[in-house]
Amino acid sequence: MFRVFRSDWYDQKVQKLDKSEQQIISKFEQRLKEQPYSGKPLGYKFFREMRFGNKRLLFLVYDEHSSIFLVTITDKKAQQHEIDLIKTNLDVYKDALEKLVKDLKLP
Repeated sequence: MFRVFRSDWYDQKVQKLDKSEQQIISKFEQRLKEQPYSGKPLGYKFFREMRFGNKRLLFLVYDEHSSIFLVTITDKKAQQHEIDLIKTNLDVYKDALEKLVKDLKLP
């Protein structure tokens, strides 16, 4: 089973959604723990999106840590910009996830 981590930016986006969308997001997150490669790949096997309504949840899958890093939620209009931004900063997201995983292992 995979663990799911949220970026700060993702958390901010979730807080702005209405309750019904937050429930959909919660169900996505639970499903990702069991099926980490759900959704559509975005240029890499480990970079994926899941759609709900007119929004997209963008996330990264890290097999070596059995973890999923939820990066952002976007709409169709800003989708390509967000995808390009994530692709150019993959190392930053990997470092952030590794720090989260490391912090969890501390006593």
